[in-house]
Amino acid sequence: MGKRIVISVANDLASDQRVLKVANSLYENGFDVLLVGIKLPNSPPIDLPFETKPMRLIFNKKALFYVEFNVRLFFLLIRSKSDIYLSSNTDTLLANYYAAKFTKTKLIFDAQEIFPQKPEFQHRKFAQKIWTKIESSIFPKLRNTYTVSQTISDYYRRLYRTRMNVVRNVPYFQKVTDEKGKFFIPNKKIIIYQGAISVGRGLEWAIEAMLYVNKDALLVIIGDGDEKQKLVQKVVNMQLMTRVTFFGRKQPNELFRYTKGADIGLCLLDNLNVNSCCSMPDCIFDYLRAGVPVLATDCPEISDFVSVYNTGVLIDHYEPKFLAQTINNMLENRIDTSRFYGLAQKNCWENEEKILLKIVKGKL
Repeated sequence: MGKRIVISVANDLASDQRVLKVANSLYENGFDVLLVGIKLPNSPPIDLPFETKPMRLIFNKKALFYVEFNVRLFFLLIRSKSDIYLSSNTDTLLANYYAAKFTKTKLIFDAQEIFPQKPEFQHRKFAQKIWTKIESSIFPKLRNTYTVSQTISDYYRRLYRTRMNVVRNVPYFQKVTDEKGKFFIPNKKIIIYQGAISVGRGLEWAIEAMLYVNKDALLVIIGDGDEKQKLVQKVVNMQLMTRVTFFGRKQPNELFRYTKGADIGLCLLDNLNVNSCCSMPDCIFDYLRAGVPVLATDCPEISDFVSVYNTGVLIDHYEPKFLAQTINNMLENRIDTSRFYGLAQKNCWENEEKILLKIVKGKL
């Protein structure tokens, strides 16, 4: 067995697809992998070829959650006898950084986003300041780092003179067949959203637009998160139960079948902060792989891909009737998706994995 690497993430292990791809790539290339994360009451069972440590925490909200997780993670790391720590996102960085200093272990950091600018911190200025302070005190000292987009890499380089490589959060390549997707319903058009059901995802806009979208269309929301019950109640209040349906989280292979059965994929980020502007959500590539045009927010990273390769429609206005008109136009005038297969083959995890391995092996 090769070098021992502990990968840590403050998320449910079953749902963080980027971390699962990273862990799987390292395992398949000879590393002895331990993946540490969170176990929630509704976490689905996981069956992975490498060792996992899902933590069941006492606290599950805000500050106490992060304090408990990082304290427990610190002691786990210093006892792990590892060659490498891989910290996934800023909320695992304190434990990893101080454990690496204590044990003189190599530390690699993966910035999945600009953490202090997450939408949930918009009205929690004290929490935002704390996370900014953590980043400003540690980031300039990091030597082995990577992130999900060039825009985030440029942001941190300007802010802290920190050089970050880019490993995009794209899916594995999967051959698209002629088989119908799971949501194939005769005479029914499917508008799909997949991902976290949280603040800043634009789902309230999509729900409100369904009042004006053609009656032969159904909005399907796949995922889970803090905002789900609020949105379910919104659907009930608007009497849209036959127009909007919710599903829980799905495993990647099953999710692909749902996605492939859709006519439009949604990626409507609330473009109000730096994090949203720098984001390149993995669903953009999931829709591409499934041959589904995307309706997306006109953010720099998303725009650079969608507009250049003509894989969907970009908007920056979300008034319900306007959004519904855009959706209706997309349903009635289908974008040519014949190029999507070749684009998906180029923009896949198998290619990003090569960059990841160079970083972990110290060759980049």
